[in-house]
This record gives sequence, C-alpha cells and structure tokens, in this order.
Amino acid sequence: MRIPRIYQADSAPWEPDFELTLDAEAAHHLGRVLRVSVGQPIELFNGDGQNYAAEIIAVTKRDISVRILSATPNHSESPLRVHLAQGISRGERMDFVLQKSVELGVHEITPLFTERCTVKLSGDRLLKKQQQWQKIVISACEQSGRSVVPVVHLPVSLSQWFSDLPTGLRLTLDPYAPTPLQQLTERPDQLTLLIGPEGGLSDEEVELASQQQFLPVRLGPRILRTETAALTALSVIQYQFGDLA
Repeated sequence: MRIPRIYQADSAPWEPDFELTLDAEAAHHLGRVLRVSVGQPIELFNGDGQNYAAEIIAVTKRDISVRILSATPNHSESPLRVHLAQGISRGERMDFVLQKSVELGVHEITPLFTERCTVKLSGDRLLKKQQQWQKIVISACEQSGRSVVPVVHLPVSLSQWFSDLPTGLRLTLDPYAPTPLQQLTERPDQLTLLIGPEGGLSDEEVELASQQQFLPVRLGPRILRTETAALTALSVIQYQFGDLA
C-alpha cells in the first residue's frame, strides 16, 4: 500500500518523537478521503528538504495527530535553480503549467501580467489566486516526491518584474530566434526562463527583455502554445543542465 505523503507548514526541523496535530485540510484528506486509522504510517514534509516518517497516534472527527519517527534527507532537488516567469493564461492552462513545472524541478515561479494577458486580477482576487496557485504547487510536491516547496510570487507586471531580476542565465523563447536551446553548452547554476502568455510577448516586451540580457532561443520549427512551450523548455533545460536523464 502506498504511504500517504502530506505537507505541513513549519519552519523548524522535527525531531523523532515530536508530536503534532495536522492542519484541517490534511486531516480531512486523511480522515474523510483515505480513512486512515491509528498506527498507520504516513510521510510528512515541511519544506526543509527532508522526508519525515511518521505514524498516526490519534484520529477524531476533526483532528488527526501524528508522531515523528525519523528524518531522511530528500535528494530530489535539481542542482539547477530555475525561476519560471510565466505570462498568466486563462483557466486551467495556468494551473497545468504550475503543476507540471514543479514536477520538472522549477525552484521559483512569478506569474506575469503582460500586454496580451487577458486575465484581470487585483485586490483580494489577486491574493486568493496566488494562494490557490501555491496550493497547486504544494499538491504537486506531495505527488512528485519533492520536499522543498517552490514559491509562487505575487503576480506583477512585466515592467515591475524587470526592475528586480534574478541573477544568472536569462532565456526567453522565440520561434524565430537564430539560436536553438539545445546549442547552449555552458552550464549555469541559476537560470531564469521567461514565457509569454497566449499570443506571446509584444514586440516592445521582446525588446525590453533583450535590454535586460534575455537571450532568445528556439525550441524547434513549430510554434507551441504557452503551456506546451514552458514545459518543453523546462524539460530540455533539465536534460541539458539539470538532473533529467
């Protein structure tokens, strides 16, 4: 039987014999969906890079308590730190990109409002959407076996993001770029990948990216949808510079 893997937010490492009560969402999933019982093993992680073997010690209608048994370092993180800057797309497409990019080892994600972005978010709706996206990322970590949770930053405009860029190699996709992605040979420690929304980046945005030292690269002879482009590029990047075999 597969052991359930659950995230619990905490900033400190857990020691053996440490006991904790799971949050309401985890308790509902384990108690109402999986119908766990006392003595059943589970695996926890809190974002510190370790897997924690634990056992259930108490189950009530609302709460589930567990005891930590042991801690094991999780070596599933890619040696390449990838920051994905993704133009916001509509509906489930954005959710799909976030989920799959986590499976592909991305380290940080910044959703971007661009000229051709058709999604309008502000105020409470913006904060709720960010929280929703962060939950998708956490679920992807639970599924994919990661114990470091990528951060989904608050969505910003492309011009705002350009004012405080990460260091390292900067790439953006252009189906007409002279340089294929696979021709890059110098292995970076950190990489930023800029992906436009549905409809791509405008000419002005492409020029601004060039001024910020973003290197345009192409993936192949076909024009890909935004979600396909992001995940294809991440796969190639992890194969060339990261940990995909």
